[in-house]
Order: sequence, then C-alpha cells, then structure tokens
Amino acid sequence: MVELTKMVELTKIVEPLKITDPILDIAGLQLYYGNKEALRNISLAIPRKQVTAFIGPSGCGKSTLLRCFNRMNDLIEGLHVIGSIKLDGEDINASDVDVIRLRRRVGMVFQKYNPFPKSIYENVVYGLRIAGVKNHTILNETVEKSLRAAALWDEVKDRLRESALRLSGGQMQRLCIARAIAVQPDIILMDEPCSALDPIATSHIEDLIDELKQEYTVIIVTHNMQQAARVSDYTAFLYLGELIEFDETNKIFTAPSKKQTQDYITGRFG
Repeated sequence: MVELTKMVELTKIVEPLKITDPILDIAGLQLYYGNKEALRNISLAIPRKQVTAFIGPSGCGKSTLLRCFNRMNDLIEGLHVIGSIKLDGEDINASDVDVIRLRRRVGMVFQKYNPFPKSIYENVVYGLRIAGVKNHTILNETVEKSLRAAALWDEVKDRLRESALRLSGGQMQRLCIARAIAVQPDIILMDEPCSALDPIATSHIEDLIDELKQEYTVIIVTHNMQQAARVSDYTAFLYLGELIEFDETNKIFTAPSKKQTQDYITGRFG
C-alpha cells in the first residue's frame, strides 16, 4: 500500500509555479529517445534574470531538459518531442525556427570546460566571427567586456594571444562563460559547470553566477544540493523524468510540498 501511494504521488501532474513574465514557458513537455520516455509531461516557467537550478539523482532528466532549451538534443538520433517550449512567446521547436540564432540567444557552458585550441582572444570572439563580425574595434571591446563579465580580464589581459589551453581549469571554465556571453545571449545554460573544478575555482564560478543574473537568465544543472541552495533563486526537483516540485529555492530546501522532495534533500534516496 505504501509503494502504491508513492507511485500515485509520482504520477501527479505538478501545477506550474506562477511566474510573472517568464523568459521560458514549458508546457506538457515529453521527450522520447526512440520508444524510451526520458521526460514526462513537464510544465514550468523559468523566471527572467534569476538563477534556476535543476536537481535530482543521476538519470532523472536534468541535463536532457536543459538541452531542450537550445535544442542540443536535436543531434540525437530517434528524438521525438511533444509539447511546447516558448522563448519570449516563440515556440523554439517550430519548423521555421533558426536554430543557430536560437543558440546565440541561449548559450551553453558544459560540465567539462572545452576551450578551443586557439588563443584566449579567438575563443571569446569565435561566435562573433561565425556571425560575420569583422570590425576590430567591436571585437576588441567585446573581448574586454566579456572577460570582465566572466571575472577573468585582470588575470589574462596581458596574455590574450596565448593559447587558452595554458589556463587553469577554473580559468578555462570562466573563459567558456566569457565565450557564451560574447554573443549577448538572453539565457546561459550551465550543465554541472563546477563538477571538474577544485573548491576555490568552484567558489569563483558561484560568485560569478550571482553577478551574471544582473544581465542574464541562468539555468544550472547540479548534483550538489548545497550549491543549488547557495546560487539559485528557484529550484526544480526532477525524478525519473518527471518534475516533482518547482518553487523558490528557500522553500524547496526548508519546507518542500512533496514528500519525495523532502526525502531527496535529506539524503533518504538518490
């Protein structure tokens, strides 16, 4: 009977938290890899210029959901998506959407820092060059502005023509953030951005995330619940491809509405 009750609770549809003027509005999202259901009936609204964290055990769908927002999952064979994801009212999965433009608006920072084997300067301006920007004044200004925004300028301003691969791990990750910022996105997605970093570098990235929300919407996937509690304004808890609960971070970690959320954050499973 207890197990049946848990199953019934798991399949309940989560009522979306009411968010005024969301930047992303997800409704009835289902995602399949072939016949395998990876995301089930997810509806939530992502607040603008806030930090939203996705938490949950491995394999729960956090990264899959994150990659839906800039259609990185499109590269996977057999993908099938039902439902809608609207960015400022525009369905990003519509057939006429320019995916390249979408990915400029929704930048991504990956779990493993991945600078290109180019100079620090060329890493930052890469997206601009792809877009056809050739004006050196614009490129130079963008490099300084982006590196300052990523809290890296003072450390590398005299080394811009050196290889990015000579930076430390934490510096490389901040460079990847600068690269994402350079094309002036609306949203920055971060998939476990600190998992490969030491505690000091992690602290730098967390401080940076807090600053970034002044200009950008940040969505972060993390296994580290303490990190989610430190850096995010809102938290979504996912389990087995379902959204169990989404609310303000303080409420999620102090007074969650769902028993499953309580069990997860207190370490009873996951």
